[in-house]
Amino acid sequence: MDRERLTHDIIAALRKVHDPEIPVNVYDLGLIYELDVTDAGEVNVVMTLTTPNCPVAELIPNQVKQAVESVEGVESAAVELTWTPAWTGERMSEDARMTLDMMGISWKDPHGSVLKRAVPVTIRKTQK
Repeated sequence: MDRERLTHDIIAALRKVHDPEIPVNVYDLGLIYELDVTDAGEVNVVMTLTTPNCPVAELIPNQVKQAVESVEGVESAAVELTWTPAWTGERMSEDARMTLDMMGISWKDPHGSVLKRAVPVTIRKTQK
């Protein structure tokens, strides 16, 4: 088994899972903290959500598990949800930041600077 190819395919599948409130996939949002693929095709995912109060806290991890298990070569998947460290906007990819910026969704701290420290952040629609 080619673990590098399998990991690439898993990431592609994760990019199809979106938070229903945010138009960015879970991988580019930086919600996937760890992705461990064994030679036997077993996959362990450690992930978080943007906030512990997320209304879809049960839905998204299940969607992640289903997406990973849909990849050819994956025998099983386990998803662990963690809150440590807290998610911050600095974990997002540049593409995710640009997408949110274009949609007028703030991912910055209340003072307008990019988050550079590990503090919880809430993504919200900005006033125009």
